Amino acid sequence: MKRASGVLMHISSLWGDYSEGSFGAEAREWIDFLADCGFRYWQVLPFCQTDAYNSPYSSFSAFSGNPFFIDLPTLHRDGLLTAAELASARQDSPYACEFDRLHRERFLLLHKAATRFTDEAALDRFRLEYPYTDDFCRFMALKEANHGLHWTKWTVQTPDEAILRTWRFIEYTFFTQWDSVKKYANTRGISIIGDIPIYVAWDSADVWAHPDQFLLDENHAPSCVAGVPPDYFSAEGQLWGNPIYNWDKMKTDGYRWWQDRMRFMTQLFDGVRIDHFRGLESYWAIPAGETSAKNGKWVKGPGMALIRALREACGDKLLIAEDLGDITPEVYQLVQDSGFPGMRVLQFAFLGDRGSPHLPHNYDNNAIAYTGTHDNNTLLGYVWEMDAAQRRQLFDYMGYGGDHIDGCYDHILRTMFASHAGLLILPVQDLLLYGSDTRFNTPGKSRGNWSFRITRQQLKKIDAAKFHRLNWLYCR
Repeated sequence: MKRASGVLMHISSLWGDYSEGSFGAEAREWIDFLADCGFRYWQVLPFCQTDAYNSPYSSFSAFSGNPFFIDLPTLHRDGLLTAAELASARQDSPYACEFDRLHRERFLLLHKAATRFTDEAALDRFRLEYPYTDDFCRFMALKEANHGLHWTKWTVQTPDEAILRTWRFIEYTFFTQWDSVKKYANTRGISIIGDIPIYVAWDSADVWAHPDQFLLDENHAPSCVAGVPPDYFSAEGQLWGNPIYNWDKMKTDGYRWWQDRMRFMTQLFDGVRIDHFRGLESYWAIPAGETSAKNGKWVKGPGMALIRALREACGDKLLIAEDLGDITPEVYQLVQDSGFPGMRVLQFAFLGDRGSPHLPHNYDNNAIAYTGTHDNNTLLGYVWEMDAAQRRQLFDYMGYGGDHIDGCYDHILRTMFASHAGLLILPVQDLLLYGSDTRFNTPGKSRGNWSFRITRQQLKKIDAAKFHRLNWLYCR
């Protein structure tokens, strides 16, 4: 892998004036900043419609786009929103996503824009080009017609055509605006890495439209659900509740649904991180009705048969294996056989195992190194919360003889930049040296996640020349 570096920041965290980051001018400013720093990658989280807790890892469709990312000033310039309508959407605070307001107001505003959009041929072309996304549009219109009920409880099977058309407009606009941003990024030498959750939600267009692809009972309820056993993040494990794939059924058509999903993702991005990659080797299956993730068991997954199908669908695109968690020799072997780079996370390096693959001197070239992920504390928060013995070990490892936490920061950066890992990714909070109050997500915590944003003023405090120098020194 050619040496490079990048930054992890979701679209929602971009600055702007309309309650959440978007595909507007701010995204291009961010791309310019990355290029000025010498970074060559921008990693984002899943783009799909989020769930009731605003998590992008649970969605109404794996083939959807989040309506909140649509840039409102662009709609205004296109004559689809009035100046007064645009002004009415201005945020109250720039420091966190205003999710409650977005859920109350944004669809109604986009519906007004849809009524003024007249290019029916464009909507028709989009519907035919993205049939899975059109399933999502129909699903959302039917959910509206059924007062938000779970699809297994629907009694109305005909959507309101105006609502259906609005969802088609939303998704068309989402992909049109994103395509423009991505093309701009690529012209500036920035490649974009997307993220694919391994599972989909039970209440989703994916399960509704393709129930045979999942392990469901005669009432279309999951017979077993996904999760993970107790691990670093949770002593009780995590009960995710997603339906499990019917891998035997999927195998009969060469994993076509998965191939279509990956083709969709590689149209959006230059590379894709596959979340919970270990679930492709063995997955944690919890019987339906269980209240604890502890009561599951490991079941063999599709392994290399699926990997070969994904590679066939994606060509030479960068595919990253998120090989974290309870990793067995069989998982290590699958990652190696796949050829996909795995992940190395500094925050897992000082847990007592001197042979840990997360210690920077053990990184190999075919690896993506992180100071932390979206599920971790920030770098400053991590160091602050370490016990004294671990912190001293970290300081000594990084060649720092002092005692002050912020004094170790540049030593950590140099160690990570100098490592043999082909690609280094830094969360944006770690560029700013922010504390744990700015972490993006705390696994197992249902509220208070995903809302972190930066402002333009905060971005300007980052020393771009410093990072450009590090990228030049260490050939990234």
